[in-house]
Amino acid sequence: MCCCCRDTFIFFEEDTAIANDLFINEQIRDKEVRVIGVDGEQLGVMDIKEALRLADEAGVDLVKIAPQAKPPVCKIVDYGKFKYDQLRKQKEAKKKQRTVEIKEIRLSPNIDKNDLNTKVAAARKFLSKGNRVKITLRFRGREMAHMGASVHILTDFAEELADIATVEKQPKVEGRTMTMFLAEKKQ
Repeated sequence: MCCCCRDTFIFFEEDTAIANDLFINEQIRDKEVRVIGVDGEQLGVMDIKEALRLADEAGVDLVKIAPQAKPPVCKIVDYGKFKYDQLRKQKEAKKKQRTVEIKEIRLSPNIDKNDLNTKVAAARKFLSKGNRVKITLRFRGREMAHMGASVHILTDFAEELADIATVEKQPKVEGRTMTMFLAEKKQ
């Protein structure tokens, strides 16, 4: 199966996901429904046969848009256009979603002041873009004996970024590493 066929199939799945949620015309099995007209006006609660007749007169479909309501809500609308608008709204909502990434910065206990400033600048850039930052202090060999004395490196790091970041998780030792999480300050 080529990649273009697979893409078409995925789009078809998205398309049917919306179609499976909606009942149209004769698929609606309720006796009474609340009807919304073509222009969005409330037509009230009526028998399903009357609602289907109104939709037929308008030359469009009767679509069940709120099946969980008592009585269910149906709208007199062109089904193809309605389905297209639903897909477009879903895609628009997906575009506006923002995922927060976790960026990691690795340090060692014998880091120099200038190297630390470079790492702080990188963390500042990540935080300004809205990402969370995980600061990892890695210990090797004899450095393991002085883990407690190295906590000040992480606290100094957090103090440097105190103007734009808050400590989300305090420094914690996990095996050979000590980690701390920073997040952007809420305004």
